[in-house]
Amino acid sequence: MRDSGLTAPPRRGLAAAVVLAVLALAGLAAVRSVQPPAARSETAPAGEFSAARAFAEVRAIAATPHPAGSAANDRVRDHLVTTLRGLGLSPEVQDTVSEQGAGLSSSAGGTGLARVRNVVTVLPGAASTGRIFLVAHYDSAQIAPGANDDGAGTAAILETARALTGGERLRNDIVLVLTDAEEACLCGAKAFVEQHPLARDGGVVLNLEARGSTGPAIMFETSEDNRRLVETYAKVPYPVGTSFAVEIYRMLPNDTDFTPFRQTPAFQGLNTAYIDGAAVYHAPTDTPEAMSRDSLQHHGDNLLALATEFGALDLTTLTRDGDATYFPVPGMLIRYPGGLVWPLAGLALVAVVALGVLVRRRVVAAIALAVLPIVVAPLLAQGLWRLLVLIRPGYDGLPIDPYRPMWYRMAVIALSAAVVLIWYALLRRRIGPAALAVGGLTWLALLGIALAAFAPGGSYLAALPALAVAVSAALAFFARPWPAVAMLTVGALVPVVILLPTVLMLFPALGMPMAGIGAFLTVLLGLALLPVLDLIHPVAAGTRGMAALRARRMGAVPGLVAAVTAVACTVTGLAVDTFDDEHPSLTHLMYALDADNGTARWLSEETTPQEWTAQYVTGGPATVDDTLPAFGAELLRTGPAPAATLPAPALTLVSETRNGDRRTMRLLLDPQRTARFTTLHVATVTPVTAATVGGRTVAIDPATGGPWGFGFVFHAPPETGVEIELTVRASGPVTFRAMDGSDDLATVPGFRARPAGVGVLGSHSSELVAVAKTYTL
Repeated sequence: MRDSGLTAPPRRGLAAAVVLAVLALAGLAAVRSVQPPAARSETAPAGEFSAARAFAEVRAIAATPHPAGSAANDRVRDHLVTTLRGLGLSPEVQDTVSEQGAGLSSSAGGTGLARVRNVVTVLPGAASTGRIFLVAHYDSAQIAPGANDDGAGTAAILETARALTGGERLRNDIVLVLTDAEEACLCGAKAFVEQHPLARDGGVVLNLEARGSTGPAIMFETSEDNRRLVETYAKVPYPVGTSFAVEIYRMLPNDTDFTPFRQTPAFQGLNTAYIDGAAVYHAPTDTPEAMSRDSLQHHGDNLLALATEFGALDLTTLTRDGDATYFPVPGMLIRYPGGLVWPLAGLALVAVVALGVLVRRRVVAAIALAVLPIVVAPLLAQGLWRLLVLIRPGYDGLPIDPYRPMWYRMAVIALSAAVVLIWYALLRRRIGPAALAVGGLTWLALLGIALAAFAPGGSYLAALPALAVAVSAALAFFARPWPAVAMLTVGALVPVVILLPTVLMLFPALGMPMAGIGAFLTVLLGLALLPVLDLIHPVAAGTRGMAALRARRMGAVPGLVAAVTAVACTVTGLAVDTFDDEHPSLTHLMYALDADNGTARWLSEETTPQEWTAQYVTGGPATVDDTLPAFGAELLRTGPAPAATLPAPALTLVSETRNGDRRTMRLLLDPQRTARFTTLHVATVTPVTAATVGGRTVAIDPATGGPWGFGFVFHAPPETGVEIELTVRASGPVTFRAMDGSDDLATVPGFRARPAGVGVLGSHSSELVAVAKTYTL
């Protein structure tokens, strides 16, 4: 490899064809390594997981929306108990009240609590050294049938239990924990962790989730010090996981049922979810028909394998031994100790510097110029998404992705490739191919260092490609043509098998609204491939005059082809991804009645209301926490609404004791209609010093300003109401604001049914009917 380009082998065209073929095959294998396996039929052997058998359970679980506390959820719980008894097990229902834990995603209206009814049972081990907990939640969001979230996880556990009970007993106990009220407040998992005797000694927890309808089941979160856990996970038949995902998730405020387990030192574990097809997330379209049975098969194959592997281990030896770095490659999961992160990152930087010393000429300029594609491609990708939203405003209401995002993702990849190719074609002759390669690799190596410092599990994404390509390029620098081609090709395989699957997994994880991150990783892949790109580049060394001009024009062709491809993919995406009855545009609407004065309002979370929503909301965005404190400081659009005849929740003072300026008040908050949740807030002027709700002591957070201070949200309230005991500093009357919420928006006056092609946004407040009333006691 020389500054003027790779010394051409005798048959440059043949060499280019061979390199392209090898890299294409490697790319296909890398893509296949992160795809789910084919679903098995109901005739699969009894000891194997069958997606067809599990899917029958999905149909039973997800026949209708079933949020915590609903009659539909009662029917699902009864079905689970009956099914587990049919397997010869003895399930119990843990019926208790639990509060939302510290550090979990907080309810807008204060502390979250719920009455939960978890279904728990044990597959006893032959000589148990500990417990393996298989966890999924059986409740759904209030408007979603919940086929994927989390009917898939629940059904996968049932099918896994069937396979395990039909075979030889495992060494260790297997505990099935089917939790309630995950969607409300993660209260079911927290109730099990804190209150159930089986959780007292901890163990290994395997949680199953879904945030979409298709894609691979990605192991995206672990407990800390995961090295031994990852060693076991690597033995599953289809390992798809990356330590980079773990690093990202640890930085996010998101939580699942895995969170209460992870926060408890006695537990270690893994969290898995499939996440593509996120347009159905929490929406009425999360039906069994929307589910990829291949994804369900992936869930189950890996869960059964993990239960078997952990079930055979001596769990007393499952020590915490630091975090591992790991990522999928065709046929296996590469992993190494976290202690190697800094040495590999440093070695990559040294290798790139050494290559720069060999090249010498124009390297500093190339490093500076390599910033251009790194910055330009993500900006163009974000601009592409904004353009798509302008063309199709309904995209602005989607939670993460369009229904059919494939063409748009391909457009981002093609756009990023166009930026790299055009940048390379413009600078190749002036700066030199070797210098440009060093410039690109320098930024990969520096990124590897930065990630080692701030997100160690993600350092491999940049450090390993930079190391492999720099070493291969340095060796090629001194080799004869054909060996040089072989060396560069081997080096290029590393970024292909590492970065390409990451790009594919990151697109559904972050969605098109963050397309710039996918573009950024695509650019990194392009920069890592610059040494082999020079081999296939039309500009040959030593050309002059008209020949050089023609060669430069030809050099621009790949970039122009990529740009045209990006446009074609975008146009195709717009043609393919249209809204219809099965793939509706998503709208958000709520209704709030103030029982103090008989006035009502429409409310919407939509930033720019769509045509259907705009007929209801005309004002805002503004906060409504003065009269609806349960909505917190969220910005909402509002509009006047006809008043419905709906009863407000009743708040009764049952008894009280006084001690100077302190009052201990026993209250009963009792919804007068079928409500999914009820809330209570105390006026800020009255400090609350102690609170017990539903028998659970609630932490007192300092008031943050506004008319209302301490408050809570109680999900799935009992029919007899919620018992409350508050100690307040007040010698006189205390003002309260009570509210309850139901999910029957279609019954209120003034509501008009959505037309075809208009649907409901998957939000915990979609279709909400809230009734609020002030009490002074």
